[in-house]
Amino acid sequence: MMKPMAQQTILITGSTDGLGKQTALALAKQGATVLLHGRNRQRLEKTLREIQDTTGNRHLETYLADLAELAEVRSLAKRVQMQHPQLDMLINNAGVGSGKLLGGRRELSRDGYELRFAVNYLAPFLLTHLLLSSLRHSPPARIIHVGSVGQLPIDFDNIMGERRYNGYDAYRRSKLALVMFTIDLADLLKGEHVTVNCVHPASLMNTKMVRETIPFSQATVEDGLRSVMYLATSPMLDNVTGQYFDQQQEARAHPQAYDMAARSRLRQISEQLTGLAGKKASQVG
Repeated sequence: MMKPMAQQTILITGSTDGLGKQTALALAKQGATVLLHGRNRQRLEKTLREIQDTTGNRHLETYLADLAELAEVRSLAKRVQMQHPQLDMLINNAGVGSGKLLGGRRELSRDGYELRFAVNYLAPFLLTHLLLSSLRHSPPARIIHVGSVGQLPIDFDNIMGERRYNGYDAYRRSKLALVMFTIDLADLLKGEHVTVNCVHPASLMNTKMVRETIPFSQATVEDGLRSVMYLATSPMLDNVTGQYFDQQQEARAHPQAYDMAARSRLRQISEQLTGLAGKKASQVG
């Protein structure tokens, strides 16, 4: 059974704008200790003040890190662990959109990886592994990945999109990778009372990330918020893990997500790229 929200400590990546900010606000209203993450200090401090003023909750902290650099992901995990050896929930929300729908140049992270794969997938892959000890400290705990219904199979021979690059395809591949990680991690954590699920919050929400790609929206941030809050707070999901949700319904992801060989290959590549190769799960975090 999950703890009362007022007793929980929750890290939300990408919480200075859009869905992440509204999720932080909603959880702060329920009394949670909310760890706000962003890559711009001014926006972080502004978000902190706004949520404090709105909710009266003073159990808020800010963490600055650019998830486009794996060294900063490691630094973020270290700072969170030093302050909070026990973490009740991790919401991997931060992401990079597809850019311009037609065209758009290929961008690289500071580590030289394709940017969408790096930020939308490799960063949460590494951050989650590094924080496992805090999440395991006092179960039950929940890990929530904010994914997308837009999914495209991973081309393992072109994983960095060096050929025939398309930003929308790169985005969709990064989001399928996140679902594959969800299923893989749930298997790793089986029996440990740490659940991990992935959610498509809503289609084309009226967020900055969506507007950069498509000049219209089909849903609101509030629609997406209801989906994320369901995964974060519903007692019905106490023992549900390794699932992909389309809003508040369990759904089927792209078939590649259920291909064990593909997941194993992705995991091995990810461990190599993030420096986790050769480490046992007990050594991580």
